[in-house]
Amino acid sequence: MASHVGVDDHAMTRVPQSARYSWWSVAVQRFGQMSALTQFLLGATLGFGMTFWDAFLALTFGAVILEFVAILVGIIGVREGLPLSVLARWTGFGRGGSALIGLAVGISLIGWFGIQSAVSAQGLVQLLGGLPEGVWALLFGLLVTAIVLRGFKSMAWTAYVTVPAFLVLVGWSIISELSSHNFAELVASAPAGPAMTLVQGTTLVAGGFIVGAVITPDMTRFNRSVADVVKQTLVGVTLGEYVIGLAGVLLAHAVKTAEITTIITSSVGWIGILVIIAGTLKINDWNLYSSGLGVVNFIATVFGRRVHRGALTAVIGVAGSLLAAFGILGNFTTFLIVLGSAFPPIAGIMVAEYFVVKRWRGDLEAARADGYSLPAAAPDWVPATLVIWLVAALVGLFVSIGLPSINSLVIAFVLYVVAGRLGLVRGAGVYRTATAEPVPAGPVPAHKES
Repeated sequence: MASHVGVDDHAMTRVPQSARYSWWSVAVQRFGQMSALTQFLLGATLGFGMTFWDAFLALTFGAVILEFVAILVGIIGVREGLPLSVLARWTGFGRGGSALIGLAVGISLIGWFGIQSAVSAQGLVQLLGGLPEGVWALLFGLLVTAIVLRGFKSMAWTAYVTVPAFLVLVGWSIISELSSHNFAELVASAPAGPAMTLVQGTTLVAGGFIVGAVITPDMTRFNRSVADVVKQTLVGVTLGEYVIGLAGVLLAHAVKTAEITTIITSSVGWIGILVIIAGTLKINDWNLYSSGLGVVNFIATVFGRRVHRGALTAVIGVAGSLLAAFGILGNFTTFLIVLGSAFPPIAGIMVAEYFVVKRWRGDLEAARADGYSLPAAAPDWVPATLVIWLVAALVGLFVSIGLPSINSLVIAFVLYVVAGRLGLVRGAGVYRTATAEPVPAGPVPAHKES
């Protein structure tokens, strides 16, 4: 029955070359994440507290950090063709650690999925009315769930529609509002709100999408080459930060507020509500998609049951939509922000293991060369990793000097490398992989996108 509910989308195995996409198809989705409503809001927040050129620098520094992280973990994803939570078994975390990652990703992203659904519901009430906000939240969540059930291909086509629509609407909003202002004066004007430092601004930019950067393997496993990962990251992140982020900065200077709904609706009225809906849709499908992948791995690891990704997505999508409809998830925003402190160290540890320590990289490469989807075994636990992960996350959460998310990432990287050099990176127990089935070997036809 579960096999008829959506597609599994290689949730626990390598993505074969025959199922991969052109870099442009993946780049549109990456840009869709970066051109979402949250990025617009980020730009408006910067513009409310910073001059235009200081905001430009904050976006630049933040983009460089995000690109660096996304490219490195993205390269691991495209080479191994595995989602983040499965890949973590052989990139420093072991089977148990990968289950914890899957659970953290699942809780965090389904929470944001529900919150984003509630945001869109507010816009739909203003645009269409007729139904209570909770009902609109439920309907919007179910629409996103239906898209994600069909997997990466369905999400790609959604991006082809929503990303251009979002850009057109944002362009309309900018032109409508800025036509009554002098551009040079806006660029030179002082911010309307409390002053924000460059470090604070960069922290907002880098921290605002660091979770998206860390879960990059979920997306880049569908790429065809390392070069594709680099191209799509540079295009998607750079354009997203500058096009959408700077648009938010300018509009905040023009309207003198950081309230995104006020900014958009004061410019183009009800058309602005479409901006909110289109901008939320494209990031929310990835929230649900990666949440499903994380929970699939958690259930397989902890309970030993292989659950179909499509069926599980339907369950958590409906659950998240219902929670959004009843307004429950809005009370957990602080918890989700705290949980987000656990994500940057994951990238630091994975990069350190895969590119420097290489304790289990040989297992991945050997399995890939032999035509098998997964290595035959994985460590049950890696005690040193758990300690490093905890220490780095606490540093990111409580040390405010510098950029917290980057502090925790760098500390995790350094500690893992040192632990590796001292011989402390060792597995405790061995887990025999149950899904080491072969995948097509040799040249295969390119994936045809229809």
